[in-house]
Amino acid sequence: MTEESDRKPDAGVLDDATLAFAERVFDAARKGDCASLRPVLEQGLPANLRNHAGDSLLMLASYHGHLETARALLEQGADPLLANDRGQTPLAGAAFKGDLAMVRLLLEHGADVESPSPDGKTALMMAAMFNRTEIAEYLIAQGANPNARDANGVTPLAAAAMSGATDTHALLERL
Repeated sequence: MTEESDRKPDAGVLDDATLAFAERVFDAARKGDCASLRPVLEQGLPANLRNHAGDSLLMLASYHGHLETARALLEQGADPLLANDRGQTPLAGAAFKGDLAMVRLLLEHGADVESPSPDGKTALMMAAMFNRTEIAEYLIAQGANPNARDANGVTPLAAAAMSGATDTHALLERL
């Protein structure tokens, strides 16, 4: 029989201090607190750290529109192709949110302009569905396929039509 002090802690269980630290790190990315995040990245915190939903720090920063924080993460090696557990990429999130500056930053740092989710939806489809004309134009200029089809055979043009996104529908119809 072993004594309580002889037992090794479960390697899969994190202590309260570690969990609190992790929560602060993810909050910093979500809130765009680059001043708090940059020092821990420079001290070796993995730039591709992911939360319980598979959201990376970059996914949180880019989805919430924090350009400086996203740039710092990319400079520290964050992978712009890293999808969350639902298969969503930072680029698709930025297109959905309508953040052209973020879309540009992610593509400049190696995001795949197509980067389909598991259901085949691309960033262009997201931009088309939510009437993000500037983003749709930029993605097409960067090589996004306006004729791509998701798993249901829906194209960006059809996605725009089904969503009532008249501006992106008109843009895609002209192609």
